[in-house]
Amino acid sequence: MINAILKSTITISACLAALLSPLQAKGAKPLFQDNSVLIIRIEAPFSEIKRKSENSTDPHSATLYLGGDAPERHTIELSARGNSRRDKNICTFAPLRVAFSDKPADGSLFDGQKRLKLVTHCRSSKSYQQYYILEYIAYKLLNTLTPVSLKVRLAEIDYVNSKNGKTIITRFGFFIEDADDTAKRNKLKELDVADVRLSQLDREAAARYALFQYMIGNLDWSMHDGVPGHDCCHNTKLLAPGADATDGIIPLPYDFDYSGFVDTPYAVPPEGVPVRNVRTRRYRGYCLHNSAARAATGQFTENRAALYQAIEETPVLSKKKKAAATDYLDSFFAIITDPEKLEKRLFSTCRG
Repeated sequence: MINAILKSTITISACLAALLSPLQAKGAKPLFQDNSVLIIRIEAPFSEIKRKSENSTDPHSATLYLGGDAPERHTIELSARGNSRRDKNICTFAPLRVAFSDKPADGSLFDGQKRLKLVTHCRSSKSYQQYYILEYIAYKLLNTLTPVSLKVRLAEIDYVNSKNGKTIITRFGFFIEDADDTAKRNKLKELDVADVRLSQLDREAAARYALFQYMIGNLDWSMHDGVPGHDCCHNTKLLAPGADATDGIIPLPYDFDYSGFVDTPYAVPPEGVPVRNVRTRRYRGYCLHNSAARAATGQFTENRAALYQAIEETPVLSKKKKAAATDYLDSFFAIITDPEKLEKRLFSTCRG
């Protein structure tokens, strides 16, 4: 049934690909050059991975098949990844990391890939995958606004237990582009630092970042520092013109499952942020970037139709979720197109 739905929706996905800015596909590796839905089968010791995922990210030998009648076959190592989503009270099926044991051949859709993040369905209920389709859309919304953003690719995945050959479940998930590839196609370098000063950030990029996070109602981030003992930054990668750059640094956001736009059942506001639930927006941008943020509102407004279209044309998203996502964007634009609300709700509450 799902395959039948996909055949009718791939054309829609192709239309969406045509609508997106050519800048987004420039330099992208084959996996991320279009939006058609992949058909994948992964054979792995899933019973063992699921049992150990909360305490272990050890890799397991597995096989990935791509395609229909004559699928590509790839030997991979599969491991659980992430933090909160490995907690079995949150997710019974952890997100995964796919590492290719051998270099994919020229002409393969996975040509140029080494390690990929795979966002999974979290829980077995078919309705639960809707949350991760919404998270996929959050990435597509940012793609619409800037090419300096992580590309994603939706897939229907058969998860097969390699020990008995039985399919455990079939659900939608998506692959995320490696941040280093995002950097390369934008002629940037990924930085590996503990923190940066706000003054070192590119003002336009930082303002767009904060406004985007406000649009999707995401509070779970930091654009310039991280958790003690970890590299910068929380749910953010840093890109720059060079590996030793001290200014012009661009914050690159990821992980949107705690946003109001996605609204997962387990999402709660970060400690110390005075909102009741994640659906309530609170601007967490910095006053230093207010001038650039005011200018950035114009870019969001100019791209309003494309943002809505990213929601409308994503396959497999239910009518109910599609309506809720559209309404959530409506409430954002009602704020940023009203000068009084814009000043009161964003720029008078910015962080110093």
